[in-house]
Amino acid sequence: MSRIGFIGLGNMGAPMAANLVKAGHQVTGFDVAGVTVEGVAMAGSAAETARGQDAVITMLPNGDILRSVYAEIVPAGEAGAVFIDCSTVDVDSARAAHEMAKAAGLLSVDAPVSGGIGGAAAGTLTFMAGGSEEAFAKALPLFEVMGGKTVHCGEAGAGQSAKICNNMILGISMIGVCEAFALADKLGLDRQSLFDVVSTSSGSCWSVNTYCPAPGIGPKSPADNGYKPGFAADLMLKDLKLSQQAAESVDAATPMGQRATELYADFVAGEGKGMDFSAMLPHLMGKGRR
Repeated sequence: MSRIGFIGLGNMGAPMAANLVKAGHQVTGFDVAGVTVEGVAMAGSAAETARGQDAVITMLPNGDILRSVYAEIVPAGEAGAVFIDCSTVDVDSARAAHEMAKAAGLLSVDAPVSGGIGGAAAGTLTFMAGGSEEAFAKALPLFEVMGGKTVHCGEAGAGQSAKICNNMILGISMIGVCEAFALADKLGLDRQSLFDVVSTSSGSCWSVNTYCPAPGIGPKSPADNGYKPGFAADLMLKDLKLSQQAAESVDAATPMGQRATELYADFVAGEGKGMDFSAMLPHLMGKGRR
């Protein structure tokens, strides 16, 4: 049994913390919204949550908040503890958090996740981890409770780099799939026929086979639930913006990533707010060629 502090008990953090409790760990939590999780002892502050723990896990909205929270919790950290940040943030903020932890003699891992709310609840998340071998080894048993797969991607910031690249691919591929279904409709091609071809041909990808944006086609997805978010469009936009920030910082050419960012920005500014990112399909269907 480990003593674990968990800061950020939102849609993702709460079920992750709950799974740690179910596995027999002693979990203390804190969230600025004052939410509670069954089996989690609630602390009065982030610093209190970090004090005396074997591991401290954070799941936070952005890099600025991560830096602020780390400035508060790192001084309270127990010698030898591992700090695990599961937020999706910019690479510079992830590395800054690592530096704060290192300066205090703490181990640290940046470990953003893939798998959404459903994966958090089921304990099947994929963790993309960056940090030293020692820090990763200490964090791994906790990843195995909360997830189904963990990849050690490299040193500090490598987990965030992997997440940003992965989600840039996802955003681009979902737009391509939505464009194909919208075009098929106008050509009079049956959606099921398109799925049957693409899902077993060279156009096959996760956005078709697992998360098809067309209702009633393929495995159940948010499209079959009125596009209620499994992965919200505004979160996709956040990740695409992070990809472009990273690309600019290293002078990498990402023209498709840039265009995907623009399209999701347009979508979220309109009817896409609060919708799943696959609702790009009805959004595109309402537009002509331009």
